[in-house]
Amino acid sequence: MNILLLKRYLVFIIGVLINSFGISFITKASLGTSPISSVPYVLSLRFAPTLGEFYFVLNSAFILLQLLLLRRDFQKVQLLQVAVNFVFSWFIDVSMLLLASFAPVSYAAKLASLMAGCAILAFGISLEVYANVLMVPGEGIVYAISKVLNKEFGVVKACFDVTLMLTAVTLSLIFFRGLNGIGEGTVISALVVGMIVRLYNRRLGFIGSYLDPQRS
Repeated sequence: MNILLLKRYLVFIIGVLINSFGISFITKASLGTSPISSVPYVLSLRFAPTLGEFYFVLNSAFILLQLLLLRRDFQKVQLLQVAVNFVFSWFIDVSMLLLASFAPVSYAAKLASLMAGCAILAFGISLEVYANVLMVPGEGIVYAISKVLNKEFGVVKACFDVTLMLTAVTLSLIFFRGLNGIGEGTVISALVVGMIVRLYNRRLGFIGSYLDPQRS
């Protein structure tokens, strides 16, 4: 592995770890977690496995579905998503443990925590985009569906997020007879994270130059 590719993978892993911390920060705000986290979070509120463990199961299913949908078009390098899934899920539990004593009380504090989590998550996503080596399972399954259906990635992503949120709402109503783990924070994070990612991408061009000097 050459040094430039090694740097890309290093930046990607850093982005994954930052993402895990951002998701935990959003979750601790108690206004509803992000769309991709909604199903595992609701399940973790009802059953013994942790948020990270449920995340691992869900992402493993996403990887398997990619294989089934893409078949020969599935790039072998994307099998590294399995390792990414392990690191990502493990660090979610680590970051939730680190934030165990963090419990904002007032609505303003919760909203501030939510926005901080969105900013952290968006930064991690930006690093993953700049690294341009792998997809995380949640993005990989959206890519696979968009490729098979020949639909625009953004449209499929929006439908995918809505499907996850509706699934989480249904599970919450079944388990708790009300909304638990789903709230305005879920919608806010869905709308805000993408905008912050675009803002970062306009400001972090030096990272692209660091990872690919020939383009600078």
